[in-house]
Amino acid sequence: MRTAALFALVAALVVIPAPAQAHDRADGFAGLSALGVDGTTGGAAGQTVTVDNQADLERYATAAEPYVIRVKGSIAMEPYGKEVEVASDKSIVGDGAGAEIVHGGFFLNGVHNVIIRNLTIRDSYVPGDWDGKSKDYDGVQMDGAHHVWIDHNHFTRTGDGLLDIRKDSDYVTVSWNVFSDHNKAVGVGWTANVVTKVTFHHNWIRGTHQRNASIDNTEAAHWYNNYVQDTATYGTMIRGGGRLVVENSYYRNVPDPIVVKDPASQAVQRGNVFRDSPGRNDSAGAAFDPSSYYAYRLDPAERVPGIVTRGAGPQGRARPAPRRLTVALDGTGDFASIQAALGAAPRGAVITVKPGVYREMPRLWPGAGDVTIKGETGDPADVVVTYDLAAEAEKFYGGPWGAAQSATFSVQADGVTIRDLTFTNTAATSGHAVRTSGDRTAFDGTAFAGAYQADGHRAHLRDCQATGPVRGQGTTVLDGCTIRSAGPGAVITGGTVLVSASRLEGDADVALGNAGQVVVRDSWLGAHIKDDPWEGEGRYAEYRNTGPGASINADRPQLTDRQAREHTAASYLRGWRP
Repeated sequence: MRTAALFALVAALVVIPAPAQAHDRADGFAGLSALGVDGTTGGAAGQTVTVDNQADLERYATAAEPYVIRVKGSIAMEPYGKEVEVASDKSIVGDGAGAEIVHGGFFLNGVHNVIIRNLTIRDSYVPGDWDGKSKDYDGVQMDGAHHVWIDHNHFTRTGDGLLDIRKDSDYVTVSWNVFSDHNKAVGVGWTANVVTKVTFHHNWIRGTHQRNASIDNTEAAHWYNNYVQDTATYGTMIRGGGRLVVENSYYRNVPDPIVVKDPASQAVQRGNVFRDSPGRNDSAGAAFDPSSYYAYRLDPAERVPGIVTRGAGPQGRARPAPRRLTVALDGTGDFASIQAALGAAPRGAVITVKPGVYREMPRLWPGAGDVTIKGETGDPADVVVTYDLAAEAEKFYGGPWGAAQSATFSVQADGVTIRDLTFTNTAATSGHAVRTSGDRTAFDGTAFAGAYQADGHRAHLRDCQATGPVRGQGTTVLDGCTIRSAGPGAVITGGTVLVSASRLEGDADVALGNAGQVVVRDSWLGAHIKDDPWEGEGRYAEYRNTGPGASINADRPQLTDRQAREHTAASYLRGWRP
């Protein structure tokens, strides 16, 4: 990456109230006396030291004695992905705004009584490894640890999981953290034993794809007053023989918000709010009674977004994020993934993507609009964003992924412009390259290999190359595009679509449109277009088309010159000038 200083501009979040630092003993399961430990107090029994470099951090974190270790400023770990092994009886606490661990994290292996608080832990992502399979660079990983409190941190853009609670770790509390802009958020499990007891409260999970959280074989997982926002796949999942209670939490734009995966899994939910969160919302069994373990107070679920967005994460205010960001696979950019840059980008940002093949599934979430993404060279073949998930492929917990979740690139925000990139979905059957569901989405000089799903209000494609059909319910203008049909079916399915000054190519016989309102004008049509080119119920018309697939007959209604003046890009886009 370019510099740690630039990353610091985008890593911090919002103000954390002083009470976050006012108590030294954990609540939830980490606050209980068990296994020879009287609650989680970290290094409170030892000296307080301040560190600002990796050597001192490792020296005190691995010491046999208890310490409160205050981290000042930014510490960049070497080698890249280094996880500092933390010994028992330690508190590792950020000292004010800007305290962070960059390019690494922490490993808690069989230890106890550890507090990690008020830190940003970020940017150990391995370029090109979206699935996190090449390196196990977690933000915090605990194996067989107990009495651990993870409090008021921000985890983002790590190499694998942001937080992994593994191998019978027990008496853990995760509170007031932000988990953002990454593929895998929080995982609990990696064991056949039903042992782990863990509390999650007042955490903000946003802009992530999976493990939000994924909880496996827990004796008791208590999930309350958490805010889960803008996830690409499932929300909170219980697996194996695990038991889960979900209370007064808020889910916004989360498909399959609560999933009970296996026959032995149990989940009780009450008092939750679900907004724009379709799909599975499961309950099963009696789970457990959290109040039989400890006392706790619930905030009203309707107030959770405001409470959590104001209070979660490390102390201090973020400086304004830069408006010009660069993505590169070779470490010369600000970020190594497009998703990371999108998560950091403020309104009005311009993101330049350097050449390379980016295997990832970037999302622009609602509310994150007015962003431009452009390829550096101006040639879309130089910057390829690709993935390989079919719409009809089965989710590992049941049901098809569908177009919305399987698309390689998804735009849910308004006012987004994309220039000079290629988007592909290499799934053998119904791969969706792009899906748009926001308003005012503009593609300029962009290439698609796979279906384009247009479900937003208005989209404009200019000088684009598309291999695959255009589908959806939105209003779409294709202006000066080349559309190649790779198989049978229709060029356009559904929606309100204007194809103008474009070129339609292909081998197999295809229809121009199926359902919706479709006008094709001033375009060259290849011989693959059927003589009777319209299928299904809809409103169809052509105007001044040429080429071997163009003809005028009773099955092909034509616009008059006067009618043609009403079917222009301007009339379809209704006041928007991309």
